[in-house]
Amino acid sequence: MGLLDSVLSAATGGGNQTGGQASLLSALVEHVNSYPGGLSGLVQKLQEGGLGDAVSSWVGTGANQAVSGEQVQSALGDDVVNKLAQSSGQDPSTVLSSLSTLLPHLVDHATPDGTVDPAQGGLNVSSLMGSLSGLLGKLG
Repeated sequence: MGLLDSVLSAATGGGNQTGGQASLLSALVEHVNSYPGGLSGLVQKLQEGGLGDAVSSWVGTGANQAVSGEQVQSALGDDVVNKLAQSSGQDPSTVLSSLSTLLPHLVDHATPDGTVDPAQGGLNVSSLMGSLSGLLGKLG
């Protein structure tokens, strides 16, 4: 079990519903960290996938614009959604519903100064630890 899994398990008390959300968060962080360009690359893909205004609000310091599961699926593509579903042990529709809430908060917390640093690469798990309970609470 990795550090992120251990922290998520401790933060969620190992509950089944939150456990599924925790496994999705873990799969998403792993995906971002392996994505070409890391967080910057993922943000660019989402922007190119039609979520430019929404993503700008997530990165910026104001309120996060909401997106639907369908918008996330259109921007990320079926392959990414299916990979996240397989990695988290959830069905794709559940993943999309959770991602529509999780992505805005994850990007927001990963860009606290309102900018995406292209040199940042992946997500710094340590910097997200304080935000995990809040992120999972938004999904519950």
